[in-house]
Amino acid sequence: MSMGVSGIADLRSDTVTRPGPGMRAAMAGAEVGDDLFGEDPTVRALEERLAGLFGFPAALFTPSGVMANQIALQLLVAPGEELVCDAEAHVLAHEEASPARYGGIQTRTVTAERGVITPAVLAGVLRRGNAYTLGTRAVEVEQTHTRAGGTVHPLATLRAVRELTSGAGVAVHMDGARIWNAMAATGTPAARYGETADSLSVCLSKGLGAPVGSVLLLRSEHLPRARKLRHGLGGGMRQSGILAAAGLYALDHHVERIAEDHEHAGLLAAGLRDAGFAVRPPETNIVLVGAPGADEVVARAAQEGVLVTAPDPETVRLVTHLDAGRKACRRALEVLTAVMTDVVAGARESAPAGRS
Repeated sequence: MSMGVSGIADLRSDTVTRPGPGMRAAMAGAEVGDDLFGEDPTVRALEERLAGLFGFPAALFTPSGVMANQIALQLLVAPGEELVCDAEAHVLAHEEASPARYGGIQTRTVTAERGVITPAVLAGVLRRGNAYTLGTRAVEVEQTHTRAGGTVHPLATLRAVRELTSGAGVAVHMDGARIWNAMAATGTPAARYGETADSLSVCLSKGLGAPVGSVLLLRSEHLPRARKLRHGLGGGMRQSGILAAAGLYALDHHVERIAEDHEHAGLLAAGLRDAGFAVRPPETNIVLVGAPGADEVVARAAQEGVLVTAPDPETVRLVTHLDAGRKACRRALEVLTAVMTDVVAGARESAPAGRS
């Protein structure tokens, strides 16, 4: 699919993809059972495959990445204990205050360049804790980092963070919602990333294009409590093999093609940069463009059939995915160049005297 539904180029997120005929056929033909009783063979197959791929002994299929992350944090950090993460982490910015609301978890944030947590950033932040001082129980890292623009934590950095935290008795959870993009960008095998975390969530409905679901990879001893937490959060899905089948299909057909999304992101970035706009060089499939009047850009581009978002009033975000091919990206580039040029010119004309 190149231009999406009804000729619209939808670059709002890689979550907007729709299952194609092959994936739908796999879902329709899935063998199912009651997963709450542990009896859905397709769910078990998905969990076992991902656990083996990333080198974990256990896995749990969840309806969403938010649920997978929040289960993981509650497994690692008890109520009244502390989690350290980047100030712009998805678990804080986009998960409805769930660490505090459901986990009773105190969060302590650091400001990491490009969202990449390093030992230098953590130095002096991790607290040992004693009878009078709250100790740090876990560090969260995000691969790739959404709000920073799809940035990649290098494997060497993750290993160094793991070494530091292990020495301090602190656990690591990796929000790997877009870890597939990191793997495509760097060639790093899944198991190497798995070695750097105590728990790892991976999303099936972003880069892989499944309609629903994430999988939490974890230690075997945590699995019984993880299943109880999932049930308590409303994530017991019964015959969920119909959904897991989409994930298995995606693993077979949609992993290697992610490199195309990165190529298209590069095409968009280069074109917008050539047109004179400030573009953060994309590392994966997310392009951030500096654009005063971003909300107006979003509204006007939508009228032209190009859908993008504005994470803040001066930034436009584009996300490439399997339903946005080269034709859609070229159309988006044409429309956005025209719209942003016009909006920026209008902003300059209306600026108060003495300002530009």
